[in-house]
Amino acid sequence: MSSLAVIVIAVVSITVGAYLIPMGDVLAVFGARLGLMPADNLHSAVVWDIRLSRVLLAGAVGAALATSGAAYQGTFRNPLIEPYILGVSAGAAFGAGLAVMVDLPLSMQVLAFLFGLAAVGLTYSLARVRGERPTLTLLLAGIVIGSFFSAIFALFQYVGTDEQLRRLVFWILGGFYRATWGEVVIVVPATVAGVIWLWRLGWPLNLLSLGDDEARSLGVDPKPLRRVVIVVSTALTALAVSVSGIIAWVGLLVPHAARLIVGPDQRYVIPLSATLGAAFVMICDDLARTISTGEVPIGVITSILGAPYLIYLLRTRVSQMGSV
Repeated sequence: MSSLAVIVIAVVSITVGAYLIPMGDVLAVFGARLGLMPADNLHSAVVWDIRLSRVLLAGAVGAALATSGAAYQGTFRNPLIEPYILGVSAGAAFGAGLAVMVDLPLSMQVLAFLFGLAAVGLTYSLARVRGERPTLTLLLAGIVIGSFFSAIFALFQYVGTDEQLRRLVFWILGGFYRATWGEVVIVVPATVAGVIWLWRLGWPLNLLSLGDDEARSLGVDPKPLRRVVIVVSTALTALAVSVSGIIAWVGLLVPHAARLIVGPDQRYVIPLSATLGAAFVMICDDLARTISTGEVPIGVITSILGAPYLIYLLRTRVSQMGSV
């Protein structure tokens, strides 16, 4: 049912924007691509060359961020964990900023992806204490690394030219206004693979929620499981951030909504988070394209929706925060 809802939202999303295209004309474009009927050239250009790639990329990014958030929350047994807490967003922002400030042979997306992974690698290394990586230490290390990369990014904004500053600000606020089919071809299959990988780890994650000792007694080694989940989730997040910029709150909001619907079982939470995340980001992107004459950065939309929900979590689940 949730997958069908995502398809419906995707089709509706193609119709909305500064240039409204009726649903029938959208279907006619798809029919023309299949050789079934003729289609208007203008409609075909808008639907196929602009909006469809954008909608698919938004859905993939939403699924990646939401699935990573669900996996992180299950791994660390804390409802306020999200992918960015380990420094991935700040590292990715630094990589994108470096590409803007220095003429390097790599694109913003590639450098954002590489430095997002590097940031989490530094966090994971810094958190090592006597051969162990306590959850609290890992989170504090993520805050330190994230603050370091954020400070350098702020320096980029301070010393950059007007053109560089404009590019940095648009990227840091997030958006899909530059979506291309080249990005879709990379991000969509990688996201599907990552979601399936994490979904297959659903049952071990359920055992991990009982505690490390209980998980070991049931045949699950917590250390390699956490390592795999962190690597896969971070790769998904870094990939998403590299093509969309910073889109906050998705990894926090959506997994909670999924758990309210299906309960705590990660075998159901992870796939539902993926579909809800895709739908949520597509809807936010629709709002970003339609609520004003100019496009509003999608990060603004998700932050406006996310702040009240965080207040709700703080008020209703404050007792769980001490278990970090």
